[in-house]
Formats: sequence, C-alpha cells, structure tokens
Amino acid sequence: MFRKRVDPKAAAGESKKPKGQSIKEFVEEVSVLGRVDNYVLADVVAEYPNRFFALASISPFDGMRGVREFEHLIKERKLNGLRVAALYNNLAASDRRYYPLYAKCVELDVPVRIYSTMNYANDRPYDLGHPRHLDQIAMDFPELRIDAALSGWPWVNDLVGLMRRHPNLYCDTSAHHPHYFGVPGSGWEMFTQFGNTLLQDKIMVGFSKDSFGLTIPQSVAIYEKLPLKDKVIEKWLYGNAKEFLRC
Repeated sequence: MFRKRVDPKAAAGESKKPKGQSIKEFVEEVSVLGRVDNYVLADVVAEYPNRFFALASISPFDGMRGVREFEHLIKERKLNGLRVAALYNNLAASDRRYYPLYAKCVELDVPVRIYSTMNYANDRPYDLGHPRHLDQIAMDFPELRIDAALSGWPWVNDLVGLMRRHPNLYCDTSAHHPHYFGVPGSGWEMFTQFGNTLLQDKIMVGFSKDSFGLTIPQSVAIYEKLPLKDKVIEKWLYGNAKEFLRC
C-alpha cells in the first residue's frame, strides 16, 4: 500500500490492476508484495463495494501535494483512512511532517493506522515504531482516531498505559500468534488483563494472511479460547473494529 510518488497514469484515473484478475488473485499478489498503489486499491474498492476498508499511503515528504492527494482519495476515490508506516518512511510517526495529514484526517473524520512495533531492518532505528510517538500525536490531535498497528510489541505495557490515557487510541493484534496472548511469561499478561477489563473496548483482532500457517477460522478459534469474557471476545473480534472504523 505504500507509494512514494504519484503515478501520472494512476493520478489520471487509469487502473493498473490487470484486466480479468480475480479478487482472490489480487489479494494473493498483495499479500506477497505487502503493498499496493493507492489508485489500484481504489479501483478494487469500487469494483467490490462494501467489502473493503481501504487505507491510503501518502509520503510525509510530499507536503501539501500529498495532503491534497489524500483528500482526493478519500472524497472522490472512496478510500477510508490513512496508513502511516515509519518503517518505510524512516521517519517516526510523531514527526511534524505528518501533521498536515493528521489534521486532514480529523477534518474528514477518518482514522489513521500507525505502525507501532519494533522493526528488524538493520539500516534504520529499531524503535521508529515505539508507542511513545503516539503520545505526542494523541495530545496534539485528541479527536484523531488512531489504531496502533501490531499492538506496540515489545513495548506492550507502554501501549497499555497510553490507551488508558488517550480515549481515541486503539490497537490491533496483526502479526501476532493469538495463542500467546493467554500464555504466562509471554509478555502479553498486562495487555490481556486490561484487554479483558478497562481496555476491552480498545483492542481489535487483526489477521495476517497465512501468518504462522493458520487460516483465519483457525485463528478465530484460538482467540475464542483465550481467558476473556464472552462479551469481550465479541468486542475484540468485531465490535471494537465496527466502532473504530464506523462501518
């Protein structure tokens, strides 16, 4: 989903999605690449209405040009929010160069998903995605709905505290094996404890395709066996995302 510059053909509305490609084939391709052009994504959303909640990726280095493109993608191409990945941009999410995009999210009433975990790339700082960056953003934009992607690992307890502190800060569990949320000594103890009580309305289950060799139904079955109250499991799996995404 990350795109550094506008493709002139894409900006003109020309689809780059291969004609005749099925949605299954498209999802398989994106799962391998890990990213897709904003305008290709918009074409898929248009072709399969009410099936996807799509996030635009805009470079913070594009300045107001990027802000205008983002507004176009939301208003005209019907994308649904912003994706910020400090790992790709090599720029922490609290950097002021993102701020015009955050302000536009608030104006358009759309959420942002911010990469919030450790990265393993050895050519950039490992803590680009530390949850501490979310604190400043949430203070400066209290109305902004923020999803802390990947739940702040390994700084899980920091994120727990921040979600208690900021009403519009949520998280998703993508890229983590669901089994370990219920294992003592895994580092997830505080997350699961508060996720079952004070933060039960803040955690959204996320899936990564073929992650750990599990299908989505298999992952759901594991989540359903976690030491969580029945009403909390429903919130994690569906209710909280519905509230956060407003869909």
